[in-house]
Amino acid sequence: MRPINSLVERFIPSALVFVIALTVIVAVLALILTDSSPVDVVRSWGDGLAGLLAFMTQMALVLLLGHVLANTTPVHRLLVRLGGVPRTALQAYLFVFTVAAVACLITWGLGLVVGGLLAKEVAFQLRAKGVPVHFPLLVAAGYSGFVIWHMGYSGSGPLTAATEGSFLAEQLGRTIPLSDTTFSAWNITAAIVTIVVVALALALVAPRRNAAVFVLEVDAREKTVAEEAVVTPADRLDASRILTLIVGLALIAYLVIHFVEGGTLSLDIVNWSFLGLIFLLVRNPFELIRLTKDAASNVGDILLQFPLYAGILGMMVGSGLIGVFSDFFVNVSTPATFGVMALLAAGLVNFFVPSGGGQFAVQGPIMLDAAERLGVDPSVAIMAVSYGDQWTNMIQPFWALPLLAIAGLKMRDILGYTTITFLAAGLVFIATMFIVGAG
Repeated sequence: MRPINSLVERFIPSALVFVIALTVIVAVLALILTDSSPVDVVRSWGDGLAGLLAFMTQMALVLLLGHVLANTTPVHRLLVRLGGVPRTALQAYLFVFTVAAVACLITWGLGLVVGGLLAKEVAFQLRAKGVPVHFPLLVAAGYSGFVIWHMGYSGSGPLTAATEGSFLAEQLGRTIPLSDTTFSAWNITAAIVTIVVVALALALVAPRRNAAVFVLEVDAREKTVAEEAVVTPADRLDASRILTLIVGLALIAYLVIHFVEGGTLSLDIVNWSFLGLIFLLVRNPFELIRLTKDAASNVGDILLQFPLYAGILGMMVGSGLIGVFSDFFVNVSTPATFGVMALLAAGLVNFFVPSGGGQFAVQGPIMLDAAERLGVDPSVAIMAVSYGDQWTNMIQPFWALPLLAIAGLKMRDILGYTTITFLAAGLVFIATMFIVGAG
């Protein structure tokens, strides 16, 4: 495990450096592999920068709302209750992983935060009971739940393809319902099998009884936040439960009307469902404002990087490079092997484009074009890229940072264990794509 840890610590730069490097690489490839001039490449890059503004906002909201939801008072109380469930160290590892995985299937922003908060709570409560638990493995188990996020309710690829007017829907000329992707029987089965296989793998690498473990020594749980002073009439409005309740109920009413009238899931509907839940759970505008400020720092990377991803997509489309890459996949794949090839390619691209939404902006159009030319169902292409994106997150440090900040650890502390998750989940993902392709 240590060589992997050292490699990441010394040689893996920030996600921003990756996207800048990828921009340069794509520009050079466009000049070499197409007839585009430098002026053409720069123009297509600049024209593309604003191409994903709506999508960028949707992705930022997923992370922001997930973070806010995880820190509302009712959810925090639930985590405290859940923290007392495990009685042994092994139960703790498996329990934290399973809860984090379920939370990630609901929304990835929630899952990341829940994984870190629950790992700390379980560690504190087991310490009070005199049960030694290896804290880095506990945190790794929380992060490992993220390995199935793209198979769930907030999966950006499937939701984008299901959203009217999205760049994927425009390319296909139609939307792809979630019943063909997220809620397909084979994807649900793969998610369940992945949870079981990863849980078994974590159990196998857990420290044996009486082995030396890294125990969390300091109670670093967040301190209770002081209540805002209510002095003026304006303060009384900000402290009113009625105002947030009205908005929450209005959002729930809208969602009911939307689905009753035959509406479908989309990125916007997912975000509004979590926003409605947040307004119902917070005590007042004071609390919501504070939680939003706390969560906002995690959104900055998305807001900064997505215009650059959009610029990359603009260069690929404007120069014709997307067709070149599509030709390559058509030449090296068959309808039966396309899913596996797309998964492996997505896993590699994820090192350079760690955001699932950003990855679909860069890679989604290529894979959909190749799938159409091979006669492969577009849902296979979408889920193959989804699987590849979530898979290598286990050895790519970008999305671990919010969870590690909560836990007070570094990537090198958990990477050895998340590498095990990477290997175990990879077996399930590749087998699934083989089976779907053969079918």
